[in-house]
Amino acid sequence: MKAPFKFPVTALAVFVSGIMLSSFLAGPRLATKQLAFPYKQAGLTERQAAAHLLNRFTYGAKPGQIDEVVKMGLENWFNQQLAANNPDDSLKNMLSQYDAINLTNEQVAMQYPNGGAILKMAIKDGVVKKDSAAKAAKKNGELKAYMQTKGLKPQQELYRQFINQKILRATYTNNQLQEVLTSFWLNHFNVSLTKGDCAGFIPAYERDVIRPNVLGKFDQLLLATAKSPAMLFYLDNFQSSAPNAKPNNKYNARFVQNTQMMADPNSPQAKLLNQVQQARKNQGLNENYAREVMELHTLGVDGGYTQSDVTQAARVLTGWGVYPMEGGYGGGAGKKLVETVGENNMARNGFVHQGDFLFNINRHDKGEKIVLGHQFAANGGYQEGVDLLEMLAHNPATAKFITKKIAVRFVSDVPPQTLLDKMSKSYTEHDGDIKQVLITMVNSPEFWSKTALREKTKSPFELAISSVRGLNASVNQPFALNLWVTKMGEKMYYYQAPTGYPDKGQYWINTGALLNRMNFGLALASQRIPGIKFDLAALNNHHEPESSDAALAIYGKIMMPERNLDQTITRLKPMLNDPDLLKKVDDAANKTAAPTQMDMSSDDMMTSKQEGKALKAKTNKGGVKEERLAYAMQSGQGNNSMLSQVVGILIGSPEYQRR
Repeated sequence: MKAPFKFPVTALAVFVSGIMLSSFLAGPRLATKQLAFPYKQAGLTERQAAAHLLNRFTYGAKPGQIDEVVKMGLENWFNQQLAANNPDDSLKNMLSQYDAINLTNEQVAMQYPNGGAILKMAIKDGVVKKDSAAKAAKKNGELKAYMQTKGLKPQQELYRQFINQKILRATYTNNQLQEVLTSFWLNHFNVSLTKGDCAGFIPAYERDVIRPNVLGKFDQLLLATAKSPAMLFYLDNFQSSAPNAKPNNKYNARFVQNTQMMADPNSPQAKLLNQVQQARKNQGLNENYAREVMELHTLGVDGGYTQSDVTQAARVLTGWGVYPMEGGYGGGAGKKLVETVGENNMARNGFVHQGDFLFNINRHDKGEKIVLGHQFAANGGYQEGVDLLEMLAHNPATAKFITKKIAVRFVSDVPPQTLLDKMSKSYTEHDGDIKQVLITMVNSPEFWSKTALREKTKSPFELAISSVRGLNASVNQPFALNLWVTKMGEKMYYYQAPTGYPDKGQYWINTGALLNRMNFGLALASQRIPGIKFDLAALNNHHEPESSDAALAIYGKIMMPERNLDQTITRLKPMLNDPDLLKKVDDAANKTAAPTQMDMSSDDMMTSKQEGKALKAKTNKGGVKEERLAYAMQSGQGNNSMLSQVVGILIGSPEYQRR
């Protein structure tokens, strides 16, 4: 099999890539065939089954956790995870330092406005001349000074806090399944920090829309995402309206009539009507969300819908937008309209205001529509959008599409059809109850089959988190870990396409990616990543191995419990004798960088004064190039002992990449 990227021909590079790629091609090393769940039918011991549960439903087993699961009982542990109410007091204390992650969308818009909003505010306040525009203002430091005067904060600080909390939650939460599912559903209903209008609202999207609904009914999760400002801005539905929409309810008819009767064209009402009418001329139907809600969120690309269905669904969803807030979100005309209508009059006149969501009846297409053969009568309103989403959520194609994605995430890249049939049936019978679908899956023999064991490849984020959990590490500077996740090819929250990151091993694994993973393992194990501390000796009860070969066998079992590692150890032994292994792998990895969604700016990399100094000392004034990021983030001398090299090689090994 050809490597996707050209590879530097060095002895070490050939050796490392040969070991790692051949191991992946050979497939996982599987345990032999044995229940509490039906795992005994697959030939698994209770400990092997516990390890499999932890591999699938957590971000990696912590030292001693297999013993805990066995003692508790496998079903009891899983039911506890489904309940998702384990206490997380220590995690809450860690998160208390991040004051931005609990802000409402309105507060984010006020405190962390995007660049465009800041410029408009500065122009409005006369600080920046309109003709000087953004470049000159930024160059002269005018906007920065203006932000300081107004108490405004850069959005990068919001993003850093948000990413830091994600790493800490994944590392420390006792409700691991809930956090794994949060990442899964966030990727399914993807939104991206690359789109400025929606970026500031993604923290609340994950916190209030995704995480609370990951174990509930799918239709409720779908509806919540559809009404979120993050999704409304990301897929542009906030601006979708019926072409030349005309108000037709009684309130608006009276409003228009009274306005037209006004002799003074400069009256507030006349100006408002002119703004609304002008906005209607400039805007129209936007099909982005309607298309993606069918293709990616519910039915799937082969779900039986047509282009006509997309257009008709987009008409149904016209008027679904954002309640006006600071920074111009929701539109100036929308804000004035809300003020004119009055909060108390909105419901009776067809408007719907729920939190940050606003259904604007004036922008809604009131004609008859037909979607997937279902007729939506003329003169409908907000409810027909809800009915559309419910119809999509309960479609048989959605049952198949959603349950297959779940099976791909938790079982294998190509799950057996017998399992998919069971899960799809469970989805339909239990009204899209995600929890019941998971129960059906884990109660099925296919989940425990030896062909499913360690079949899944860890994403960079999963690799990083499973490593610090497996080492029982304390994470004091989460963003340093995020920089490594980015280098390995997964820039969190920055995937631009609405598809989200692919959940297939072939996407993550290539020569450059494997070398970067080995580089990460060596840097982590030698404690060269700032703010991550652990005690390797303590993992083995402070018993020092007699040799590097013995250390490889002992720590292999600690890091990858309940696996047959004979072949892995044989392949890794020759790497122990190279004193310059860390530098050589780093050099090779830098020449064959893993693909990333987009380059990282130097601003993104500065998460603390300490990290900033470390980066400044190791890089040029022009900033840090992404391909040199990993080396730049290594701090001090670290720990170059034999033990750290052994553990680093294990973390970078092909077997450890599997879960």
